[in-house]
Amino acid sequence: MLLLGKIALGLGTTVAAAGVYTFHQGVLRVDVDELEKGGSHVHFWAPAAIAPMVLHMVPKEHLRHASAQAREGLPIARALVHELKRYGNAIFVEVEDGDQHVHIATVNGKLKIDVTDPDENVHLLVPLSTIEDVVAQLAEDDTGA
Repeated sequence: MLLLGKIALGLGTTVAAAGVYTFHQGVLRVDVDELEKGGSHVHFWAPAAIAPMVLHMVPKEHLRHASAQAREGLPIARALVHELKRYGNAIFVEVEDGDQHVHIATVNGKLKIDVTDPDENVHLLVPLSTIEDVVAQLAEDDTGA
């Protein structure tokens, strides 16, 4: 019985540590709703830490190819994320044209993009630290190209 208690404690501790790490990194959220008849609805919520981890599973030749294609934009992306972190909560784009609306902002360390349109709604929420990690990995793989 003591052995089962130790195993349960070990598993509980592991799950708790994984949960703390997940919530520390935040959640990556993608919601797309096509409002026309028969349109698709995609709602994807995942721990933000998954994005950099998934890049480790991408075959190296594909990652090098993506890095080479993004080479010119990587320093700009790195600088942009660095500056976005300094702004805190800020609205960068707010456009309304009739029943169309675009909103781009940073909220609590996350890049938030909302687009509403009569035909579809798109909502994206990505922690800036996740974008920073992905850009760093792409830059790292570009040096090996």
